Amino acid sequence: MAAKPTNFAEDTFTDPQRIRNFCIIAHIDHGKSTLADRILQLSNVVDEREMRDQYLDNMDIERERGITIKAQNVRLPWVPKTGDHVGEQMVLQMIDTPGHVDFSYEVARSLDACEGAILLVDAAQGIEAQTLANLYMAIDNDLEIIPVLNKIDLPAADPEKYALEIANIIGCEPEDVLRVSGKTGEGVPELLDRVVDLIPSPSSPSGASATGADAPARALIFDSVYDTYRGVVTYVRMMDGKLEPNQKVLMMNTGKTLEILEIGVVSPTMKKTKGLGPGEVGYLITGVKDVRDTRVGDTVTWASKGASEPLEGFEEVKPMVYSGLFPVSQEDFPALRESLEKLQLNDASLTWEPETSVALGFGFRCGFLGLLHMEITRTRLEREFDLDLISTAPSVTYRVVAEDGTEQIVHNPSDWPGGKIPEVYEPIVNMTIIVPQEFVGATMELCQSKRGQMKNMEYLSEDRVELRYIMPLGEIIFDFFDMLKSRTKGYASLNYEEAGEQLADLVKVDILLNGDPVDAFSAIVHRDSAQWYGNKMTKKLKELIPRQQFEVPVQAAIGSKIIARENIRALRKDVLSKCYGGDISRKRKLLEKQKAGKKRMKNIGSVTVPQEAFVAALSTDGEE
Repeated sequence: MAAKPTNFAEDTFTDPQRIRNFCIIAHIDHGKSTLADRILQLSNVVDEREMRDQYLDNMDIERERGITIKAQNVRLPWVPKTGDHVGEQMVLQMIDTPGHVDFSYEVARSLDACEGAILLVDAAQGIEAQTLANLYMAIDNDLEIIPVLNKIDLPAADPEKYALEIANIIGCEPEDVLRVSGKTGEGVPELLDRVVDLIPSPSSPSGASATGADAPARALIFDSVYDTYRGVVTYVRMMDGKLEPNQKVLMMNTGKTLEILEIGVVSPTMKKTKGLGPGEVGYLITGVKDVRDTRVGDTVTWASKGASEPLEGFEEVKPMVYSGLFPVSQEDFPALRESLEKLQLNDASLTWEPETSVALGFGFRCGFLGLLHMEITRTRLEREFDLDLISTAPSVTYRVVAEDGTEQIVHNPSDWPGGKIPEVYEPIVNMTIIVPQEFVGATMELCQSKRGQMKNMEYLSEDRVELRYIMPLGEIIFDFFDMLKSRTKGYASLNYEEAGEQLADLVKVDILLNGDPVDAFSAIVHRDSAQWYGNKMTKKLKELIPRQQFEVPVQAAIGSKIIARENIRALRKDVLSKCYGGDISRKRKLLEKQKAGKKRMKNIGSVTVPQEAFVAALSTDGEE
């Protein structure tokens, strides 16, 4: 058996001229992780028998759904066969990023750790909304962009058409767009040679030469992960100087002094090294158990004679969608708190605060970047920490101005102030939709029904149109995406980013069961949609809540005004079953007695709402 080639990428303190840091950016499902798999194979860092699809994705949920949730970095050896560096031992630092709009925060952080980006486009689908969003992010970061068409092995692929589309947007020639197949590996070696030629070697942000390994160390923390056995593993990109094991380091933002217990690189598993030099990407383990001590975006320097100026960090991530998470059993409340703390180590964009609900007891109000992020977080809590959870309907943050001029931020319908409210401001987003030409009418109709305002429309090619809208965020978090996909036969792609707030006519719709409001079903909606929401919820709950011993009215109300009502009929025992023939007054007496009992029950009885009702109340079926 031939000896396995040695992985020279495991040796650190590499000359920065030999290093290339890049990431792969694309729309969801355009083949980033598959391309990463082929690159891993070609660089011989993974044995054939250990190779599996989505090699870098570590979570079960990522494999099941076929999506990337966390950006993964890996250090690879490469010896180019073409170009200016033929035969040289180059070190490639690759980051595989998520494609979904909810995880664009991961992409933004990955771009800060790179000098170049591979822009991947599906040769059968062309440029999608998230491709453009990620491209503009990379341009803002002054990265070298290498356009690549993937999936050229597909029968439906049309590389010529989409190469022209890419060239028009980026401003290059169609022949500069590389053609590869992540599945078969065709064109991938040429792509890596191109990466070595085009992407610049790392340099110091201060403008000093990156070879200045003697300069005070500055390393940017761009990710952190919680390991059950080793505590927090911090991923860093070295900008200046070098870090070594057993060194005391300072976190410049938090002011914490820690000791490096282990330092190394990921190639593709964690490997200890003798340290990290300028331009290199690797990990640190400091034995920290609290994520707040190693924040993403912080700068690591030496504890003594360290750097005076920290590196520019990241913008604080702002949650877009809020939802309450409540344990089914209140005994699990401390376990839920602990689980959220641990999950926050892996997911810096998750925010949460304690909350109390009349119907659901104690829980947490969590902030998410979008609906997929919310769904993934809930699934991870249930799986990884063995919790049974109920989540409330997703909502956004409103700014309410009362008559006396006082302002209040409302995350939850239960916080909605009573009385007359003169002004309510709701968050809005800039939305980009890319659709084939034949679906433009249906898409515009949908956007208008959701209170969207059109900004402009642009033809990307003869048959594909880019629509830009300003939309209230509250209108798109429920079922907008599903409705868009169904109206465009699945061809539309969507991306959105926040764009401030606007004045709106919003009301709170309460759902009453037996006259008592259940805050889990309440919602803040536009006045025009209030009737529709009230009817929908009352009908849905009538079907979902089992019949009780007494009649239960299900009502929707705005303040004290009832706008919709359904009745859940009582379960009735046949009290006349033992009466044969005979006296009507005897039967009437029994029925009156039953009626009085039902009335008494209704006064003191509470309605039992099954968990399915809470879950189904949040389901987003595309009813209109």
